[in-house]
Amino acid sequence: MYPSITLNRERLRQNVRVMTSLCRKHGIGITGVTKGFCADPSVAQIFFEEGITRFGDSRLLNLKGLKGFEVEKWLIRPPMCCETENVITYADVSVNSEYDTILRLNHYAQIHDKPHKVILMADLGDIREGFTDYQELFEVARAVESLDYIELYGIGTNLTCFSFIQPTFRKMAQLSELAEQIEERIGRQLEIVSGGNSATLDLMIHGGIPPKINNLRLGESLLFGRERANYQYLPDTFHDAFVLHAQIIELKYKSSLPWGTVGVDSYGIRPSFTDRGEKRLKAICAIGKQDFDLETTVPVDSGILMLGYSSDHLMLDITDSIHSYHLGDIIDLIPGYFSLMRAFTSKYIQKSF
Repeated sequence: MYPSITLNRERLRQNVRVMTSLCRKHGIGITGVTKGFCADPSVAQIFFEEGITRFGDSRLLNLKGLKGFEVEKWLIRPPMCCETENVITYADVSVNSEYDTILRLNHYAQIHDKPHKVILMADLGDIREGFTDYQELFEVARAVESLDYIELYGIGTNLTCFSFIQPTFRKMAQLSELAEQIEERIGRQLEIVSGGNSATLDLMIHGGIPPKINNLRLGESLLFGRERANYQYLPDTFHDAFVLHAQIIELKYKSSLPWGTVGVDSYGIRPSFTDRGEKRLKAICAIGKQDFDLETTVPVDSGILMLGYSSDHLMLDITDSIHSYHLGDIIDLIPGYFSLMRAFTSKYIQKSF
């Protein structure tokens, strides 16, 4: 049945091997981020078989689905107050930037007699989660150290996810210095100093990451072999381990331009169109916005022009396609990270491994 998504296990396995080997050479441990595939156990199994023993996800429901894996499970988004009890149940570690939330975690950890580890997040400029008042960070670190059921596991940061501020040696050195100052205050070493996500890989590869940094939370690079700072694919990796398949439901010659008065779309934006002629071979596929992200997807057939999509229709211009297509044929698409995440979230996409 279509639409569907397939996984080439060996290509994904190769990506994971390349990344784990690369990070190991630089003394970096990996937390494998599973949210891109909704922590599907079939995909997570490949991470596990290739030696990744820490899994991270931003959704507790995904971590719950990983209960069969003997790995350390990280909640990599600060917990909501309403879910703190479930955090104790389904996660071994959580990232945090609010002391009141940590107190809630301590309360439920005591009730369940299950100690919990926390990583304090420092905001180094991306203005997403994390302390910007570093004196407050130090005070919270000391306070956490005195809690009975919470272990101060480490410190971390996140970059390139909101403001797209790039990791630099200076920022990683700043994170290292914050870690050292916390260690001075609590009288012991932190186990984890997490220097961010796949965007930090380029800095690591080129020797710009301080030795204090010992962890990266990697998702996109494991799945697609791509670092995020320059959006480059790394050698010996595959960007097409996952492929989306959509079936053609209409195939007709149509004008490249619509006719009539153009209104605004669902976002209040008036669309524009390029005049490519009166007779273009157009295909419509049964897949839409609720299933994938067009902006981070490319067709396998390089001659296909992706015109746009509505909630459940994908419009293509296949006039210049490499192959000949007929009604009912399948168009193959290579998803990027956000497209993959949406496809795995959609119940209308069949998953095949």
